[in-house]
Formats: sequence, structure tokens, C-alpha cells
Amino acid sequence: MEYCRLGNGPLEVSRLSFGTWLTVAGGIAHDQATRCIHAAMDQGITLFDTANEYGAGEAERTLGAALKAFPRDKFLIATKLFYPVGDEPDKGLSAAQIEKQLNRSLERLGVDVIDLYYCHRYDKETPLEETIKALDRAVQSGKVRAIGFSEWTGEQIDAAATVAGENGLIPFSASQPQYSMLWRKPEAKVFPSCARHGIGNVVFSPLAH
Repeated sequence: MEYCRLGNGPLEVSRLSFGTWLTVAGGIAHDQATRCIHAAMDQGITLFDTANEYGAGEAERTLGAALKAFPRDKFLIATKLFYPVGDEPDKGLSAAQIEKQLNRSLERLGVDVIDLYYCHRYDKETPLEETIKALDRAVQSGKVRAIGFSEWTGEQIDAAATVAGENGLIPFSASQPQYSMLWRKPEAKVFPSCARHGIGNVVFSPLAH
């Protein structure tokens, strides 16, 4: 397995990561999911990606339980927030929501720190500065190591970098766009914006679902 630095952030990650959207969230049985996670560890994969809404929290619980078999410094956990979890009505990237969902994800995963915390989508209802300040507090508190976003536009990425820079806040170090031979849209604006700001890309659905 090859490893690389993720953007200008603090994380060194495996070139391949293990996703949980269509598997650990309920697509396969619990024991099968655990075996897959353990097999990924055996092959040198260190980055495991999930989200609070996958399986209404079940993906986080299953992933956390499976990784208990390994020392905490041998793997990295990435999770996300934005969408409602199960039947809960609240969503978004407000400061209150970030604090609430972060603590819940930590509890479900059974860890003290999340290595990479993503904004699952862009929140047009919350001021960008509020979101980035709340994420900065999460890092300063020791509950998060690095922050990222998923499916943001080039313009949104540039705006976030400006807010972080002008306010002395923790910058984003990871982007998670959909990208494959059949979906190359990020090449136009997302990848160039990430390159300008030292943001690494962890693409999803590289085989186009």
C-alpha cells in the first residue's frame, strides 16, 4: 500500500480508502462488514470513511466496533454531517448542529477524536463564517484533527479559504467529490481550486457506482 499526505493538513493516508455508504450502512450483514473492514486493515488501508446519516448511525456504530480490534493509531476515521440522521428533522452546518452531531458521532464510533470531519454538503442556510468557526473550535477542542467538505463548488471552496485565512482559522485540507472516468466535472473548477489552497481530494464512486 502507498501512503501520502492529504493536502497541507496533518493526515497521512493510504492511497485507497474503505467506504461504508453501500456496505457497512446495511448493504451487507454485520459480520460480513466486520470481515471486510478487517481485510482492509490487513491490506494496509488506513482511512475509513463513513457519515452520521449512513444507515441512520448504524454505519458509524459498525465501523467503530470493527476497528476496536486494532490500536487506535493504526487507522484514521473520516465521518460527515449535514443531512438528517434517521427521522430527525434537523440538519445543516450551524454551530449548534456541528457540536451536537460531532458528539453523537464520537459516541457511536466509540473514539475520542475523529481524524477527518467533513461537511457532507454546502449549507446555504448558515453563514459560512459560522460553520468554519465552529469547525475550528472542534479542532481546537481536540475532538477533530482535520476538516473537509464533500461536493462543494470551486467558488464555495475559494470562499471558505478566504474566510479561514482572514480570521486565522483552521483551513480545510480535504475535498470529497464524486469523480470517475464517467464523471469528470471536478476537473473544471474543483480540482484547480483545491490545488490553489492546498486541499487534497479523496474521491468517491471511482467506479461510477
